Amino acid sequence: MTSGLSGFGLGMRRPHYAAYVDGSAPVDFVEVISENFMVDGGRPLDTLRRARSHYPVALHGVSLSVGSADGLREDYLVRLRRLVDQIEPAVVSDHLCWTRTGGFNSHDLLPLPLTEEALGVVCENIDRAQAALGRTMLFENPSTYLALPGTLTEWDFLREMVSRTGCGLLLDINNIFVSATNHGFAPLDYLAGVPWEAVGQVHLAGHTRSAQLLIDTHDQPVPNAVWALYQNAVDRAGPLPTMIERDDNIPDLGELLEELDIARFPARTNQAEGLAA
Repeated sequence: MTSGLSGFGLGMRRPHYAAYVDGSAPVDFVEVISENFMVDGGRPLDTLRRARSHYPVALHGVSLSVGSADGLREDYLVRLRRLVDQIEPAVVSDHLCWTRTGGFNSHDLLPLPLTEEALGVVCENIDRAQAALGRTMLFENPSTYLALPGTLTEWDFLREMVSRTGCGLLLDINNIFVSATNHGFAPLDYLAGVPWEAVGQVHLAGHTRSAQLLIDTHDQPVPNAVWALYQNAVDRAGPLPTMIERDDNIPDLGELLEELDIARFPARTNQAEGLAA
């Protein structure tokens, strides 16, 4: 899929704003959380506009809630469209999840039952969102910690979602590894089922191991097992627009750039600790 992005990028986080505003960060694109900039004006939006003068921008949302059975919020779509028109991002993405029901917003990316009924709801909401924005969106596979009853695998759900709506995928490699470990499926089976022609962007991140689960915390370097899975993805699909997410324990920009260099040449990493979940 041609997504408007190419190369290797980082999430634009506050400790490194200055390097993005002056264009000195040696990255090919930056990604921001859409909701942080869905405002009428002020310093956040000015910062993003200044970074946009140097880099393509990916808008990555966390509150669209395409899995909500009561549909999408019109006011949210209006504000997102306003931001899209102002910034002219290379891509707009969100998550395959639900966050809201009625007037309650959980602020968590909650899992969906992988059923035909849920698929119908998701596709209807995606159609509405893409029509409101006037563009194709990417949707990210979630990390999950609870397996709800369902009749589809997640990769089958994604493939059918893409076929019905024409949307693209933001493939999070760490989320595949986390979910595979938590639920006991093989991550290579997931990669074998991905509709690679629809993948417009890749995320890499680290995770934390709790007593019983892996948690997608975005506060650690990308581990060897995730690098190995990324290498397998590149072997299947060729180079993909790739970025590293770090949302806590954020290191110096130089350290993140060194990690991003691994993504440019994943085969140079240490031998993987294994792909089995």
